[in-house]
Amino acid sequence: MPKLITHHNIRIFSFAPGEAVADHCQPGDIALVPEGDQWWVQFVGEAGEIDHYDEPFESYNKALWTAKAAAEFDAE
Repeated sequence: MPKLITHHNIRIFSFAPGEAVADHCQPGDIALVPEGDQWWVQFVGEAGEIDHYDEPFESYNKALWTAKAAAEFDAE
């Protein structure tokens, strides 16, 4: 089960390897998804489509801070 935090009313999920974003997220959510030793920041769109930055982040903490910054921007 992914870990959930809420930042500026935006839900940010942290996933374990093998967990599916579509099974837990809804439009407007942000997902932190591991791939090897890197982390993708993924954004769930209105139709359930998933978008992400061009490259993964080298650590969970960098991905989390990026997701929090995106949530702050989205909340404005």
